[in-house]
Amino acid sequence: MDTEQVVRLFRDITTQTLIEALAVILVAILLVWLSQKLLPWLAERLHSSRRLFVLALIPTIRILVILAALIWIVPLFIELTVQNTLAILGAAGLAIGFALKDYVSSLLGGIVAAYELPYRPGDWIEVDGCYGEVRHVGMRVVEIVTPSDTVVFIPHQRLWTGLIRNANNGGASLMCVVSFYLEPDHDAHEVRRVLQDVALTSPYLKLQQPVLVVLEEQPWGTHYRIKAYPMDPRQQFQFMSDLTARGKDCLRKMPVSFARIPPEQAMDLGTKSGS
Repeated sequence: MDTEQVVRLFRDITTQTLIEALAVILVAILLVWLSQKLLPWLAERLHSSRRLFVLALIPTIRILVILAALIWIVPLFIELTVQNTLAILGAAGLAIGFALKDYVSSLLGGIVAAYELPYRPGDWIEVDGCYGEVRHVGMRVVEIVTPSDTVVFIPHQRLWTGLIRNANNGGASLMCVVSFYLEPDHDAHEVRRVLQDVALTSPYLKLQQPVLVVLEEQPWGTHYRIKAYPMDPRQQFQFMSDLTARGKDCLRKMPVSFARIPPEQAMDLGTKSGS
């Protein structure tokens, strides 16, 4: 599109046109401001779902007001012939396509997710440090619920750019790891036996899966890890709490001392705790 074609797109701009456009903009700003003030005020006087419905109207009204203002203002400055309309739609389509490239990428990721199944409803996944149970896999996002009962929406676009950790991968078995840190001067065989008994006597234990107690010597002491499986992945936090509480009680009855981990090494342990 050359300069002459661009010039033909626009009408002759007069003072009256500018005043009308300015008036429309001011009215739109006023309506948006009123919706952001009045609707929250009204929502505070309602209860339950009605309150949430009124709050959800705020962004909708803002979008509708902006669209109405644009529909009013654009014909004031642009001659809407067939040729001009096609040119505007083409430019707008290009701009919208560029703006929505991430949205389209997430939709394509949803198609790939439906084929490769990196996660399914019921899986426990971690994406960008956010861990939770998959409740719904949509076309654009996967919905997970964290242990603190927070709903998180993760775009499928993460399939291209990040790591996705799946703890149970569509199955009913999910390994839990519970750590204990002891001073090095003790009978390691006896500690392993006690910690294994702690796991085997847990009411949440899935007996069909193996129970492992592994240890690793560190400069500050010995790091023990119980690796076991709860009966249901949703019981993982009760299971880990049960192992931790009863394991500490049993270790306190033994001639062992809990280690004090230097702060500079605590972060390294945190990254290895799930292995």
